[in-house]
Amino acid sequence: MPLGHPAPGWKKRTEDIRRIYDFREVLGTGAFSEVVLAEERATQKLVAIKCIAKKALEGKEAGIENEIAVLHKIKHPNIVALDDIYESSSHLYLIMQLVSGGELFDRIVEKGFYTERDASTLIRQILDAVRYLHDMGIVHRDLKPENLLYYSLEEDSKIMISDFGLSKIEGCGSVMSTACGTPGYVAPEVLAQKPYSKAVDCWSIGVIAYILLCGYPPFYDENDAKLFEQILRAEYEFDSPYWDDISESAKDFIRHLMEKDPDKRFTCEQALQHPWIAGDTALDKNIHQSVSEQIKKNFAKSKWKQAFNATAVVRHMRKLQLGTSQEGPGQMTPSSPCHGQWLGGGSSSVEP
Repeated sequence: MPLGHPAPGWKKRTEDIRRIYDFREVLGTGAFSEVVLAEERATQKLVAIKCIAKKALEGKEAGIENEIAVLHKIKHPNIVALDDIYESSSHLYLIMQLVSGGELFDRIVEKGFYTERDASTLIRQILDAVRYLHDMGIVHRDLKPENLLYYSLEEDSKIMISDFGLSKIEGCGSVMSTACGTPGYVAPEVLAQKPYSKAVDCWSIGVIAYILLCGYPPFYDENDAKLFEQILRAEYEFDSPYWDDISESAKDFIRHLMEKDPDKRFTCEQALQHPWIAGDTALDKNIHQSVSEQIKKNFAKSKWKQAFNATAVVRHMRKLQLGTSQEGPGQMTPSSPCHGQWLGGGSSSVEP
């Protein structure tokens, strides 16, 4: 059943959030908000708090209500959770889990060994979480590597989906047609300004899988118009030599997700049953050198760093030696061409 807005009483009142939480450091800033690392005074639990100035929300209340409505209902092991919501006369405070394991690309580059099977395991977790969202009538609409954070510093840490600033709850009386998302990850039907559905998330997962196996995006052009033309035609290649050692099963999996026709595109359920995910066709050959070199070349820090600075969390957690026990959020990208962008963008104010 589609979700509605949170029930009355979902916000707790406080005029001084710092009486409840000890603010440690700013993790990131946006046009209308700030994300802070904080410790709950009563429990010593570390959290990430998204502080949103009410004066910046005038006329944009629907956006924040939408994100809260989505986050308030979600409970999944691979999705960053909203623990609490506080309200003062001037601010809204979203108390989020703090994920401490760092960003997806950082971890891949740091690894000495990385295989198709590793990529398959990552994609399976993402598919499972997105299937959960779709079953609840939620479409994420902005899935991309920047919104995927590791839960902890452990080698076998799970991956977490963050950032619901562009999410949409289906069945609320309107067909989704707003051009949302991040260039390079959006589905053809979104760019074509056609009504679209949860299939847009499956396309984005296909793009992420492609990048995880070669280190560069399937669509790229400095000119946005030309980039959009490539996506509209679903025009991509498995270039040699980068794809020479990648299995045919992996390529088949990607083709089914990056299918131009949303009616023919794999659903999350179908993708989870593909042999590359559910079987043993994902290869164990080390592809780390090729993939990490391409990631460093095509996803420079300045390009993939967003408003939430996961590196600052990792540094802080290592310092405190608490790397395996906490979690945290992400934020919307500055480049997202979405109407009603309440959260805003901007680079992080904290550097590693």
